[in-house]
Amino acid sequence: MEILALIDALEDVVESGVSVPFSGKSIIDGQEMLDLIEEIRLKMPDDLKQAKWVKEERQRILLEAQKEANHIIKEAESKIISLIDEHEITKKAYEQANEIVANAQKNAREIRLGTKEYADDILANLEKTIQNTLEVLHNNREELKK
Repeated sequence: MEILALIDALEDVVESGVSVPFSGKSIIDGQEMLDLIEEIRLKMPDDLKQAKWVKEERQRILLEAQKEANHIIKEAESKIISLIDEHEITKKAYEQANEIVANAQKNAREIRLGTKEYADDILANLEKTIQNTLEVLHNNREELKK
């Protein structure tokens, strides 16, 4: 800032003044002091405007960064929810697949048992029929022998 340089120059003028003995006071160039003060007054509005602009720009950048951060957080939360949903869907799909496989195995077991029972029933009926046929044959032979 130029104002700081002007204040330094003002300080130099005061320090370079001739001191009056036994009074603690100094004699300085009044015109030089007035010129520096005037220059400070002229420069001050520009520096204040610049400082205000810097402050406003800093505030704008901070707000923009906060908005971006909020946006990133919302996207991350949305992605997390999506992943959780996908995980739940996948979990449910595995559960359904396991249930389908279990039902299929149960049905296959029931079909196997049903098939064995059916085959056993057919064989039992065949065995009865053969026994009846054998009895008839045996009786017929016995009759022929008489």
